[in-house]
Amino acid sequence: MHALANPLRFQRLADAVLPWVAWPTLALTPVALYWSLVVAPADYQQGEAYRIIYVHVPAAWMATFTYVMVAVASLVGLVWRHPLAEVSARAAAPVGAVFTAIALFTGSVWGKPMWGTWWVWDARLTSVLILFFLYLGYIALHDAFEDPARGARAASILALVGAINLPIIKFSVDWWNTLHQPSSIMRLDGPAIDASMLYPLLLMILLFKLYLLTVMILRIRLHLDERKIVNLRLGTRDMAA
Repeated sequence: MHALANPLRFQRLADAVLPWVAWPTLALTPVALYWSLVVAPADYQQGEAYRIIYVHVPAAWMATFTYVMVAVASLVGLVWRHPLAEVSARAAAPVGAVFTAIALFTGSVWGKPMWGTWWVWDARLTSVLILFFLYLGYIALHDAFEDPARGARAASILALVGAINLPIIKFSVDWWNTLHQPSSIMRLDGPAIDASMLYPLLLMILLFKLYLLTVMILRIRLHLDERKIVNLRLGTRDMAA
């Protein structure tokens, strides 16, 4: 893992992996959207309104999955001082915040016709809202210090503390009586969704994951390039002094 701390090694790996995630993302996007928004049948209770789950569910999954990435990378950065881990966490946080915002927005749009209200202080909704604030707090803390190392450390500690919220998000519908429906896919007795609706949903989840990997590679490369430019400027300034 420490071998990847070398930016040149990571760059070579990124160049090899990027086409395998970027091109499938572009190719699957129209297929997944058409299958989920047009081909999949309407729900017998919710009608066409249920189709928002094809955006809401993948976004919600990616919101928590991305935070796991931020927390793990923060832990690696704190314990092993792995420079690429800190860069990875910083690159992932804004993407996770966008996923969380999409999940909250689509959940509210879905909740209005289904529950009769845009928002309730439901355990699942509230814990996801806290997740959104954790993302914003991580981003703000990272840039709140003049010393980048101190900012990275403070943000990493917040990310690790905030990981306590992840099991609350997952099990909130089981621990408390909430309006939000329980899990329909990850069940011991199998998915509770018909295959004609499940398969396009799984394809959308795969599409969101491929998109996350694509954006992560591009953002990590961008952060490494920015660090290289800063180091060059500092070196030039020291030589001039």
